[in-house]
Amino acid sequence: MANADHLNKISAGVVKVMLSPLLQEKLDNLLKKIEEMEGVLIAFSGGVDSTLLLKAATMTSTRVMAVTASSPTYPEAEIAAAVQLARDLGVQHQIIKTNEMEDPNFTANPTERCYHCKRELFATLRRLASEHALKTIVDGANADDEDDFRPGRRAAREFGVRSPLQEVGLTKDEIRQLARYLHLPNWDKPSMACLSSRIPYGQAITPEKLRQIAAAEDFLCRLGLKEVRVRHHDTIARIEVNPAAFALLIDAAIRVKIVKYFQDLGFTYIVLDLEGFRSGSMNAVLKQEDLHR
Repeated sequence: MANADHLNKISAGVVKVMLSPLLQEKLDNLLKKIEEMEGVLIAFSGGVDSTLLLKAATMTSTRVMAVTASSPTYPEAEIAAAVQLARDLGVQHQIIKTNEMEDPNFTANPTERCYHCKRELFATLRRLASEHALKTIVDGANADDEDDFRPGRRAAREFGVRSPLQEVGLTKDEIRQLARYLHLPNWDKPSMACLSSRIPYGQAITPEKLRQIAAAEDFLCRLGLKEVRVRHHDTIARIEVNPAAFALLIDAAIRVKIVKYFQDLGFTYIVLDLEGFRSGSMNAVLKQEDLHR
């Protein structure tokens, strides 16, 4: 059964944020599902979704292991943050190297790019789960993901990967509420997709492009921006930030710094997307039938 003492301590008022009856029910259902799995290997990115899932697993008596994939498609800072979070939660954690950049099915950047990446990841996780006698592989997909274009979900189905957050109907907003309730330090962390998602479909994914994107986004974050995407259109860098941050970017002194830094990275033109930040904007070119795969 779930760790009753832990739950009672929370309910006794250690955390000031209160849960609605519906959200409390979803949390209880989440803990019950994980408990019934009798050993889980969690695909742990360090984002708020997988962190909540990992935290929930520690609140049960089930065995748990977190695994984080490392590759050029993810910034090193994200890997380091995942390592620290796993350490803080006191769970067994392993970093694995993935080789999607060696797969031409991935680097050609088709619309099914994520399927090829996730297929390799889940195959590796299956081997690890078997080695450690863990019955179930789980990931941090949530209820909102069902309405998005997620070809990686097909790979999850093929490998029997379960998504407990999705199964109990937790949305992104509810996950943030629970993460805050449980004092998780990244409860308000912006969503982070792999760097390859910044490159238009059909344009090759290369290590150089990924380095340019990572450096450009890191530079903007160091200016104080939280939600940032730098879309790579060959010689053009298209910057997406929340409209509230437009004033900062077009400040004369800041604008000059951004232009110089981006040009030093190899971009010729640096543009600000007037629609602002939006996750998955590269999917705007897809046909309607693609979005429902």
